[in-house]
Amino acid sequence: MSLISWLRWNEAPSRLSSRSSAEMVLETLMMELAGQMREAERQQRERSHAVRKICTGVDYSWLASTPRPTYDLSPGERLQLEDVCAQIHPSYCGPAILRFRQLLAEHEPQVQEVSRLFLSVLQEVLQRMKQEEEAHKLTRQWSLRPRSSLAPFKTRARISPFASDIRTISEDVERVAPPLPRVWSMPEFHVPKAD
Repeated sequence: MSLISWLRWNEAPSRLSSRSSAEMVLETLMMELAGQMREAERQQRERSHAVRKICTGVDYSWLASTPRPTYDLSPGERLQLEDVCAQIHPSYCGPAILRFRQLLAEHEPQVQEVSRLFLSVLQEVLQRMKQEEEAHKLTRQWSLRPRSSLAPFKTRARISPFASDIRTISEDVERVAPPLPRVWSMPEFHVPKAD
């Protein structure tokens, strides 16, 4: 093993630690998009080979290997996606990837549609981030509000749970309803009445 590989291995952590979390989120999301686009392209190629094989009845794919066409994002589309990716908070990166994969599995889009699907997922995540941020601001404002503003909502009457003059519904029911006779198989218990 050469010494150069060890030196490069030691350089990697310092380079990783110098990157910001926004750069890492951007790189992670764009790598996910590139990987999913390659996978969609592979599936699309396999489907076209299967259709050709069914139509001709013979598989000639082993005979001639044609250059694989790769779909690439336009520079404007890439910049737009990178701009939206940079706005994603690191805690939303994982859920965004999971949602993207879920939609890909459900729809099985063509290669050209993958980037639009990715953009829609990112916009959905940004919308959720804004909603949660607004809810957090409202709860923070409510918790910072002075306690004197809650004074009108205090109750004036005090309830004592042990007061004997409070009538309950169960007392009314017990007074009105006669005691039910016991079933023959059950013994009848009588409680002596205290007067």
